[in-house]
Amino acid sequence: MKKVPNDYYIDIFRKLVKAYNEGTLKEKYEELIEKAEDENAKKYIFAAMGLDYIKNASFEDIKKAMDMKKMKGKIVVKVGDCGIRCIDKDGFTSCQKACPFGAVDVLLEKNISEINDKCIDCGNCIAACDRGNLIDKIEFLPIVQYLESKEDVYAIIAPAYIGQFGENVTVGKLRKALKAIGFKDMIEVALFADILTLKEAVEFHKHVNKQKDFMITSCCCPMWVAMIKKLYSELVVHVAPSVSPMVACGRTIKKLHKNSKVVFIGPCVAKKAEAKENDLNDAVDFVLTFKELQEIFDILGINPENFCEDEGEHASRAGRIYAYTGGVSKAVYDTVNKLFPDRSIKVKAVQGNGVKECKDMLQKILDEKLEANFLEGMGCVGGCVGGPKSILSKDEGRKNVQEYGNQTDMITPIDNPCVYAVLKEIGINDIYELVDEDKAQIFERRF
Repeated sequence: MKKVPNDYYIDIFRKLVKAYNEGTLKEKYEELIEKAEDENAKKYIFAAMGLDYIKNASFEDIKKAMDMKKMKGKIVVKVGDCGIRCIDKDGFTSCQKACPFGAVDVLLEKNISEINDKCIDCGNCIAACDRGNLIDKIEFLPIVQYLESKEDVYAIIAPAYIGQFGENVTVGKLRKALKAIGFKDMIEVALFADILTLKEAVEFHKHVNKQKDFMITSCCCPMWVAMIKKLYSELVVHVAPSVSPMVACGRTIKKLHKNSKVVFIGPCVAKKAEAKENDLNDAVDFVLTFKELQEIFDILGINPENFCEDEGEHASRAGRIYAYTGGVSKAVYDTVNKLFPDRSIKVKAVQGNGVKECKDMLQKILDEKLEANFLEGMGCVGGCVGGPKSILSKDEGRKNVQEYGNQTDMITPIDNPCVYAVLKEIGINDIYELVDEDKAQIFERRF
């Protein structure tokens, strides 16, 4: 029986990574291209190498394309003609219903659906398409170019990673496993979630001083930020002027380690697009998902459980719990209360859990029907632990993150000496300097 496209795509990726490991990547590429049934099949091969399709490309052309400092093109790729077999009685396809931005057009006269320029590469359509006609590029083979050149390549990993690679895989074991692939080191992005929590707590104190004042967090979710920018632009002025923890981590590494490269690992397709945004593309070079990393571990015969511990910096509970809906709110709430215990206006938070709730919450703000002063949105139901490229279910992922958060006595970033050490290294000696545009430029983003 012929494989469905999703299986076909992952099978191609496995063959390419195995060939890379065996030193036969050129031969495998040429074999796959020769055996490809049509142009659509070739598009899968290129996407599995992190590239846009190049017609009649030699392996030398591929190497040049992978050598580009920042590869161009969209992350979400449409492969094949779907024939809109999944259209419902109201005339909507599965991918169209899944898209929060109206980025999928149904062309009845052509019997297909197409992605338009409203797409932000969130990946919702990929999960909705059960035929595998929508896929996201896998960026591992371009990363290999850096690893083979002996450059210092740092892996930075999202707070949602706890338990994703095995229940006995600790932070130290995962760090060791990533070093076995060739990474210089692994940094927990949760440490920079700590720093962004401090920044947003001070921003809240600065901007929310009357009963009708409110602040919208910009942390974590690129889908949430894109939703505000594209669909609720009148609310942009209320968005905290902060980058995501991923960007903060990448920029800090590159500031402290000149000429280094950074690879983010998480459960989110949209992070691949965030890393390429014009005002952010100095931070992270490439992005892998949890599922992609697990495939790489399997192909290379690496089992993180078998490694010894390799200790590094630690985050407080605040930074660790960013991985699920409500975590950012809890982190900022606790930090504001500890920094400013005498404030008359306390943090009154509300969360949007998934696209529908996010839209409802933002509309209520516009309609002046929401009594809250801190808004948190997560594009995926459950938060990052519910991301489309998580290995575990969102409930299991949340449970693991909660347990990890409870393992530390450091409740807020105020309690975390690692935070102060990092800030001092980049020239910030006081937490109030986090709202100084010049001093904290590395963490700043203007919308």
